[in-house]
Amino acid sequence: MRDLLPEETRERRDLAGRVLAQLELFGYHLVLLPAFEFADVLERGLGSLDPSEVLRFVEPESGEVAALRPDMTPQIARMIATRLGARPAPFRLAYEGTVLRRLSGRARKRRQIPQVGVELVGERGPEGDLEVLEVATSVLRAAGLHDFVIDLGDAGVVRALLANLDAERAAAIADAIGRKDEVEIGERMREAGADPALVLELLRQKSIEEGVKLLDETPAAPAARRLAALHAAAVSRGLGDHLTADLGEIRSAAYYTGMLFRAYARGSADAIGSGGRYDDLLARFGSAMPAVGFAIDLDALAVAVRAAAGEPKPRERVLVIGDEAKARELRARGVIAVVRKEREGAEEYARAWGFTQIIGVE
Repeated sequence: MRDLLPEETRERRDLAGRVLAQLELFGYHLVLLPAFEFADVLERGLGSLDPSEVLRFVEPESGEVAALRPDMTPQIARMIATRLGARPAPFRLAYEGTVLRRLSGRARKRRQIPQVGVELVGERGPEGDLEVLEVATSVLRAAGLHDFVIDLGDAGVVRALLANLDAERAAAIADAIGRKDEVEIGERMREAGADPALVLELLRQKSIEEGVKLLDETPAAPAARRLAALHAAAVSRGLGDHLTADLGEIRSAAYYTGMLFRAYARGSADAIGSGGRYDDLLARFGSAMPAVGFAIDLDALAVAVRAAAGEPKPRERVLVIGDEAKARELRARGVIAVVRKEREGAEEYARAWGFTQIIGVE
């Protein structure tokens, strides 16, 4: 958890503004969600909440257990099923806010993750999947990135390959597959009495065509062909420069049912965005509809944008000594201007607060 200083705040608001403006062009309506949510809403959407994963408390008036949200998608599902229930589908909603995630391993240094995201609810794949991929690509370009990769997968591939294992073992193996840890995959699958050869060979495939051929006679074949068809359709829409397809891609979130993806860019060790299809989630809130969405990690995106742009040119900020009329004139031209009465110490003040020039010092 941390504060943002003025310079960091300016960068964050500028970046979020560019992302949200692009989402609006695609017809996504911004909603604001509470930082805390009743725990049963989150559990309905995400499954059982690990006590180490979230901060809980008892809401004093109702006696209900509430939690600081680790994910905003269940809140969107609640909103659609209740307050927006009378409106016709599809729903195109955007959100901005902070989620709280448990520290996982040494790489992650923060629990507080600022996000901007979208949910497209009521639109079936593949058209809904393609729209979300196009929106995500457009958002990253608008943010200032040109060298990024969206790594496509399908939750059905690994799920089908592990379907005969008990849920606990399958979850552990899926986690190892997501990390591409071949040693752990082999050990855990052999412990479960399963042959790891097919899964390990799948992870080594260099193309989607090779992977589909490998899985052709397995229960994972339909999901593999679905992913290949989606990848081909996205390429035909002009998204191919940023797309790869990974039949071994898997995610721990319980609600993914089809397409899923992560976005990566140079400069950021973390994924700058992720999303996918979760057609079963809305039914848990009594409003069964297909759904797909994604979230952008604004911190990771900012790191990537800085790496791509190099040292940013500072916006003009003028410190005016004792001349209110001059300051008003500058503001009318869109220049940031602050009046300081005293000449003494002006240079030190200007350096500390990021002013690019001083007017009125002889």
